[in-house]
Amino acid sequence: MQPIYFDNNATTCVAPEVRDAMMPFFNELYGNPSSMHAFGGQVAKHVQCARERVAAFLNAEPSEIIFTSCGTESDNMAIHGTAELLGPQAKVITSRVEHPAVLGPCRRLKDMGHREIELPVDTLGQIDLEALRDALKGGTPAIVSLMWANNETGVVFPLEKIVEIAKEAGAIIHTDAVQVAGKLPIDVKRLPIDMLSISGHKLHAPKGIGVFYLRRGTRLKTFMLGGHQENGRRGGTENVPYIVGLGEAVDLATANMEEERRTLTRLRDKLENGLLATCPDARVNGDRVNRLPNTTNMSFEYIEGEAILYHMSDLGICASTGSACAAGSLEPSHVIRAMGVPFTAVHGSVRFSLSRYNTEAEVDTVLEHMPRIVRKLRDLSPFGKGDALPVNL
Repeated sequence: MQPIYFDNNATTCVAPEVRDAMMPFFNELYGNPSSMHAFGGQVAKHVQCARERVAAFLNAEPSEIIFTSCGTESDNMAIHGTAELLGPQAKVITSRVEHPAVLGPCRRLKDMGHREIELPVDTLGQIDLEALRDALKGGTPAIVSLMWANNETGVVFPLEKIVEIAKEAGAIIHTDAVQVAGKLPIDVKRLPIDMLSISGHKLHAPKGIGVFYLRRGTRLKTFMLGGHQENGRRGGTENVPYIVGLGEAVDLATANMEEERRTLTRLRDKLENGLLATCPDARVNGDRVNRLPNTTNMSFEYIEGEAILYHMSDLGICASTGSACAAGSLEPSHVIRAMGVPFTAVHGSVRFSLSRYNTEAEVDTVLEHMPRIVRKLRDLSPFGKGDALPVNL
């Protein structure tokens, strides 16, 4: 049975066009692009072409594009590379709702003696800009690392204002744009961000390829030693098939972005409004205006989100309770907690994240089954309000 896959913020399928573009580089064009001979040299041309395609996707210069293994590596490169350059006196400023790929290195720097500040968010999941201004006071060198859009709720931060505040204070600014890439336009010439991270497997390229954007003139301590690749910024033989695949994926994303945004917004809203109408004591977590077009995070009060996922999985429906990097944890989402979601709902959150390959029929199937799942679990819960759901099992 083909699954109904509504977990695209965790990973997407590889687009057929991307798969086809990659295939020659496994067997026919397998040379090392750093080799001096012509067989490797022709491969290097394909890597450079992909670099130019990614640069165009971000409105950057090809020399500002560094290929990495994933968004997590790119985040670590930005945070550790900048902090090491600025020295132990530097402040590290982030938010309480960041992905573990940002929170992890920031907290490690705290253990190493840096002052680390995690900014709060409001009940909609929006960043406190006044807290950012306060954190930047004092003239101490600082790196600010704030996500563009939240992976669990889809909430989009006001990055233009964040960059303006950071620049006024002389801080270095990095954004994790992993969830934005392919869903919203990115223009680094218009938005003077210093560093930016994206990950291929969030926009229909394969797992194992990412991008680190480093604005020309921005200083950074080399993070990955071992070779001259990526202009000496990141040692290691290039992952050629995946780099080529990412080049194809960003072109597909650019060509289809506006149409996908309209379609995904409509499907997301149908799913969300249908669940609110048929599942009493359901609520949407996060800003319903400033968010990604493909994402809704909903809490179903008095029951566990994990239990909902198990029942949906038995029906071939795939969703998530939050970040895939936190799967297996019994703790409620740090994002949902930071937003002050009520205790009755904090454990019952489910994230639905759609992609270009989802259909209205799949949304209808979820709307058919979810009310029965919620009713059943509430009937079993010692805190349940099962009688509030007039659904025949």
